[in-house]
Amino acid sequence: MSQTSDQMELREEDIRAHYAAALGLLEGFDHAPRVAKVGAPAVAGRSAGVPERRRFRSTTPGLAARRVERPEGVQLIARIEAVGGEALTTPLQAHVQHGLRRAIALALAVAEQYADRTALKDLKRANLQGALPEGRKTAFSELLTAEALIALYTFANATAYLLAEHAGQDTVEIGDIEEILTENAQLALHGVLWEMDQRIAALGADDTTMLATVLGFAEALMEKIAARAGTAPRLDAFTGAAWRVAADDFVIDGFSPARAAKGTTLTMTFKKPNEVVGNHIAKYQAMKLAKMLMAYDFERRLNPFAELGGFVFTFMGDGKPGTGKTTLIQMMAGLINDYCQVAGYPFRYQNLSTENIDSYQGKSGQNAKAFINTILDPQVIGFGTIDDIDQLAGKRGDRQSSAGQLEITAVLMESFSGANTVVRGNCTFGMFSNYPENVDDALRQRAGARFLVDGPQTREDYIDILYLLMGRNHDIPVGDHDVFSAQEIKSAVAASFESHARPHEEGLMRVFERVHDRVGDLDTIAKMGTYLKAIQEADDRFTGRAIKNITDAVKVRAMDFELPDAWMEQPDLFLRKDYDTKASMIAELRVPITTDMVIQEINRYADSEFRYADKSDEAAITAMVRDFGRQDAAKKRYLEGK
Repeated sequence: MSQTSDQMELREEDIRAHYAAALGLLEGFDHAPRVAKVGAPAVAGRSAGVPERRRFRSTTPGLAARRVERPEGVQLIARIEAVGGEALTTPLQAHVQHGLRRAIALALAVAEQYADRTALKDLKRANLQGALPEGRKTAFSELLTAEALIALYTFANATAYLLAEHAGQDTVEIGDIEEILTENAQLALHGVLWEMDQRIAALGADDTTMLATVLGFAEALMEKIAARAGTAPRLDAFTGAAWRVAADDFVIDGFSPARAAKGTTLTMTFKKPNEVVGNHIAKYQAMKLAKMLMAYDFERRLNPFAELGGFVFTFMGDGKPGTGKTTLIQMMAGLINDYCQVAGYPFRYQNLSTENIDSYQGKSGQNAKAFINTILDPQVIGFGTIDDIDQLAGKRGDRQSSAGQLEITAVLMESFSGANTVVRGNCTFGMFSNYPENVDDALRQRAGARFLVDGPQTREDYIDILYLLMGRNHDIPVGDHDVFSAQEIKSAVAASFESHARPHEEGLMRVFERVHDRVGDLDTIAKMGTYLKAIQEADDRFTGRAIKNITDAVKVRAMDFELPDAWMEQPDLFLRKDYDTKASMIAELRVPITTDMVIQEINRYADSEFRYADKSDEAAITAMVRDFGRQDAAKKRYLEGK
């Protein structure tokens, strides 16, 4: 990927200048732990006749560090080579060793860049000369702490990035990283390398678990350092800049994890749009959103739709079991995958499932955060789904919600609409549920769009789905029916939108009629605002966030056009244009916002909230009635037995 305008090149010679120091740290150094406890023995010697180190060693003076024999000595290269008991270094062990050397060198190079961009370099010189002014000691200490945090995060970030391509499916529980020392960058690296050595000794049973341990350690270290950096001073010189390492296509952008720009290999069965029967609005919006994603500009790291308005970052699809939610996911993922193959873009799909709920405290939240970061990666086109979100994310205040479910809820809420949420337009998240009323209200309202997945509705829909599922292995005639003509998307969508000129839910209909009788047609902003206030009085969960979601949906309707199929099939027509050209091409297709659009979107959104509330209340009443019946039956049985 080419360098963007806001990135500086981190020169290869500046990185390789630290290779000797990096290799020295891997070969051996002394470290007496200050915070953590010793949890693993030093590297044990091998069987008789097998040397602890490789026979071939560099003869360049200064490259090899002093051999360490004391228990507190750290020898990471020897530790890695001891995994599995092989006499020779395995390819995976070599990859890990080279990756760690490169990551340490990158950390030292970026720390040096930080020192050059701040007063730290001069203060270090003055301190060595014994000429550090008394009034600068506090600043010197703060700058050293900042440098240590930068070195640790860059080391962890680079390790995770450089070794990601070798990762398998194995995962390990790393636990809390304790030996975080921030007096200076060198001591900080000593601490985490010592603790990594301890983890490999305890958890690295073979090469794959050793690599999983290193990667898990890097991810946990990034998370811990990023949290500390949130309150640390003097980090602006690092967070306000970005560096690119050309040889690795690695971008260092503050305390944000870099991800390799690689897509995932999808094994799902894709569906064509005509194989999604009914669900006209949901299908139409999913098809539009798939094309919207392809407008993303990798140079600017921004999508014109996100800037012009109308991009759907999060949406919720709800409906009864068997109405086609999974088919909708398969259709949308298939469209994006096909478009990305034409454009040559990396596509990444991932689903957050109930398997990510973990009994270990904090692990469920980590799993959810890893899922979010994987899809958010600005170097790929991403599509993340959360199927059966009512089972995965806990409802606050519900005693049935586990700690792991509540952790996932907190991560999703912060990620979808938090203080640090940035919508670039390269990815979208879909939440799906058969029981959306069981989803936490605040999380549900973070879904910017609502896709009602109600399945086949008309006679024609049922004929079409029967014809589709019967396949071709029969001779039964179709009869008097034009197959799939009812699924013609534009006419079906127009009819669906027009049906929302009036509410569908009984409770909302009463509110609508009451307001309409009082103010007449809702043809001004003031009248529409009066209607919104009346909805809020009927359901106090209808807050300002609901209004934002409605206006976002209206902006989507202003983009009520599909990008031409030819633009997706011939990349030079649109996909490979520069950002400004894409933006102007999209702006020319935009349609005016009308009062009908606004009323329809108010009713669509409010209908969904009233539908959820009615279901939630009915479910609660049914449960209470069942409990009362059980109590009566228990009392009767108890009295009969006395």
